[in-house]
Amino acid sequence: MADTERTNSAIDTAVKTLKAGGVIAYPTEAVWGLGCDPWNEAAVMKLLEVKRRPVDKGLILVAASLEQLPELARALSAEQRATLEDTWPGPVTWLLPDAGDCIPDWIKGEHPTVAVRVSAHPLVRELCLGFGGALVSTSANDAGEPEIRSESRLVEEFGDRIDAVISGELGDSAEPSQIRDLLSGARLR
Repeated sequence: MADTERTNSAIDTAVKTLKAGGVIAYPTEAVWGLGCDPWNEAAVMKLLEVKRRPVDKGLILVAASLEQLPELARALSAEQRATLEDTWPGPVTWLLPDAGDCIPDWIKGEHPTVAVRVSAHPLVRELCLGFGGALVSTSANDAGEPEIRSESRLVEEFGDRIDAVISGELGDSAEPSQIRDLLSGARLR
């Protein structure tokens, strides 16, 4: 089977798993990530249980483009959009205002903003396009533990706790994405 066919098959499997409420693992720009359907509360709760992370901390949404989150995109000024476009696609997560309160609390946690990244990783982009929208994206590690950078360690740590692993290579970022606040411009990580 050619690499393209193998990738398409893996994406199809991942999309079916996501739409069925499953949790998947996949490579991102710097580390292995866990993902699920952000609009499916049960799937998000499962992901949080797998990661041993409290809901109040909030989660990141990853997308192939800002247009995959139209409710958030509509509320942005031209200047704010330009700021995002200067860093996307890429390893910068921005905290965006949720003026219309359209993002569920199980994603935002205790925060008034929502963390969003438009990924430059080809596999992540294909996942989002295949799914038809943004996904939850959080590092594949138990809360407070080091990030996972190898597929073999990922399978060892999470293989029996998740529904699918999408094989692939990590991107070339040495560190997880920066986190910045769109309103203040402050860098939080």
